[in-house]
Amino acid sequence: MSLYDDAVLVLKGYEDQDEVRRLYLDHLAAHPDGMWKACGDGHITASALVVDPARGRVLLTLHRKLRMWLQMGGHCEPQDATLAAAALREATEESGIAGLTLLPDGPVRLDRHHTPCAWHLDVQYAAIAPPGAVEAISDESLDLRWFGYDEVAEVADDSVVRLVAATRTRL
Repeated sequence: MSLYDDAVLVLKGYEDQDEVRRLYLDHLAAHPDGMWKACGDGHITASALVVDPARGRVLLTLHRKLRMWLQMGGHCEPQDATLAAAALREATEESGIAGLTLLPDGPVRLDRHHTPCAWHLDVQYAAIAPPGAVEAISDESLDLRWFGYDEVAEVADDSVVRLVAATRTRL
């Protein structure tokens, strides 16, 4: 199964945010290249909020280009077999934490936002950090920091706040 086919299956199985979900599916139907950064009309991206539930905190990255506190994530790559694999790869690369595990039952949220390259149709997962996890800043980040659930609204935009809330509900 291709990454495109996996994305369609994941989105068809996602039971929330009907209007946004339909927009994503319509985009893929109209753009066979809609998984890739080269699709100038927008593309599917995958992200994951790294969570430490035992300590009530999330790990955010200060994105180098956007200069915003965000969850880990980005563009899908040809080696990604699934959207979940893309989200886990991005979270691992950008957090430096080995042994992350995605929450079961698929994505936590969908979030469509405009970036300098195009519209991102982000499929957002949540990843649990293993006990004793130590983060390491990647080249894509200016900083990497743990924030308590209640601190996120002070540093991040509404999309991240909504992702934290949806993740906490799922936990």
